[in-house]
Amino acid sequence: MGFARTQAVGINGVDGHVVTVEAQGSDGLPHFVLSGLPDTACAQAADRVRAATATSGLRLRPRRWTVNLSPAGVPKTGSGFDLAIAVALLAADDTLDPAAVGGTAHLGEVGLDGSIRAVPGVLPMVLAAAQAGVREIMVPAASAREAALVRAVRVHAVRSLTDVVTHYRALADGYAPPDHMPTPVPSVPQTLPDLTDVVGQVEARTALEVAAAGGHHLLLLGPPGAGKTMLAERLPGLLPPLSEAAALQVTGIHSVLGVLPRDGALVQRAPFVAPHHGASMAAVIGGGSGRVRPGAVSRAHHGVLFLDEAPEFRRDVLDGLRQPVESGEVVIARADRHVRLPARFQLVLAANPCPCGRGHGKAAACECTPQARRRYFAKLSGPMLDRIDLRIGVQALTRVDLAGGAGEPTESVARRVAQARAAQEARWAGRSWRVNGEAPGHHLRTSEHRLPRPVTRDLDAALDRGELTLRGYDRCLRVAWTVSDLDGRGCPTRDDTCFALALRTGSGLAA
Repeated sequence: MGFARTQAVGINGVDGHVVTVEAQGSDGLPHFVLSGLPDTACAQAADRVRAATATSGLRLRPRRWTVNLSPAGVPKTGSGFDLAIAVALLAADDTLDPAAVGGTAHLGEVGLDGSIRAVPGVLPMVLAAAQAGVREIMVPAASAREAALVRAVRVHAVRSLTDVVTHYRALADGYAPPDHMPTPVPSVPQTLPDLTDVVGQVEARTALEVAAAGGHHLLLLGPPGAGKTMLAERLPGLLPPLSEAAALQVTGIHSVLGVLPRDGALVQRAPFVAPHHGASMAAVIGGGSGRVRPGAVSRAHHGVLFLDEAPEFRRDVLDGLRQPVESGEVVIARADRHVRLPARFQLVLAANPCPCGRGHGKAAACECTPQARRRYFAKLSGPMLDRIDLRIGVQALTRVDLAGGAGEPTESVARRVAQARAAQEARWAGRSWRVNGEAPGHHLRTSEHRLPRPVTRDLDAALDRGELTLRGYDRCLRVAWTVSDLDGRGCPTRDDTCFALALRTGSGLAA
């Protein structure tokens, strides 16, 4: 009777969890049992592994084989357990030393020809293994660069089951096995769109700078061709590079979604995600039947989520953004588990003034009925709009704007944004938030950062008149702090709070 165990890593949402793979062979009619709540792809590992071992000249003895994926009560999804299952079986069959494979984690899909193929989510799997104390990990050669981003583990890259057997036999013979690690590829600087391409739109450019400096959400309202999309696409260029921790988290999400660049390089710039207006709830928010996959909001984590033609999105999709906008995460509930997906992003909405797009400043040219205009904006619910910090009207361009020349380049604006962010990082040191846009409203109203009554007089009056909700009041306070940081002041003035109020109510949906 042979027995062996090794390690694998599963994925739940975007978080990895270590799985112990146990293999046991006993006398009896040849049979293969795989337990531990495998999904269809995982359960088919038995057929893939048997064919791959035979093709590689490592044929398993005809016995009753039982493989258990522990903890058995946690669902296992995908084909990433193949390599660990194959290694555990070969060790239980005395082809490999059971003591040598026990402390190593194995990730990868096994092909019928014995090749080891890449699977999505290698980076979060390796991170989870490292956090669990695993120090040796074997991955497909195609995923080696991605796995090597985690410095706490030693990565062994293999291309086939033959390489796996060669590796462990070399260890048994007492010499260092060869690792097929690819040559590192130097990262290429990413070229981002520049603000000099945007003609005119001084107010909108100012709002974009404030949004970048404080991490605020933004609504751009204006006719087609005014530059709303161009402005939104230039927001990532104003944001500072990601920290190492944030870069690993963003790269891990991209890895799970299978959209990581082929060279496996670390994602170091804020992502920009712009889903189509026909996208489903699962595509934008996350979910799916069986395996829970991150949506566009998670792909935009630490970056920008841009919804162009926002009123054309489904109402339930737009309202589904309310939770992640507030909490920075999405919670997907299933009968057997809850999956938490990170979703700390900046939301940018763009909308036309009406369905035909000609109702902004040229009402005589608009062909839309009042009912059509109301239906158009009805999808942008009041509770959703209340979570938007800045609402800016983008005017149609004229020949005067064309003659005005190019505005400031992205590089100059990004320097001011970086200085404002440095001031916020110093102010909020030791807190759970880093930028003004994430500061809790109750903290700004009750702590040592509470502004004097003369400074908030206009906000107080707007709250009393019903022009602001308490949420809107708090968001105006956040914007006022950001305006103050951009101007290099240590504390907002009354002018800053008035400007924040104008950015929220003065030239947005009322325009």
